[in-house]
Amino acid sequence: MTADLFGLEQQTPRTNSRPEAAALVEVLKALRTHPAVAWAERMNTGAARVGNRFIRFGWPGCPDVLGQMKDGRLLGVEVKAQAGRLRPEQALFLARIRAAGGVAFVARDLRDVLRALGEAQGP
Repeated sequence: MTADLFGLEQQTPRTNSRPEAAALVEVLKALRTHPAVAWAERMNTGAARVGNRFIRFGWPGCPDVLGQMKDGRLLGVEVKAQAGRLRPEQALFLARIRAAGGVAFVARDLRDVLRALGEAQGP
């Protein structure tokens, strides 16, 4: 540990060696700066114990990123590491978004985002 100008201990910045987390950072940056995307936000899912209560948040199959295209369509992106595979409930959720006219895809990196959004915009 090192100290700052006030003598307070400074922790070494955390590095994230998890491939899916690194992919999520890259994908979110690409989505948030793409001209066809109005907004895109990380959707956390899971559960936590708060005191005596067990609280679930999100729902099964919810994509890692939800957003909206500037033309109004729903955007759902499941982020996976290079070796990651979709669970059945994730594939179903993405299929439901597409069936309703939204844009939904799996992204492993920036290239997947650019390809899928290019296809979504059409010719």
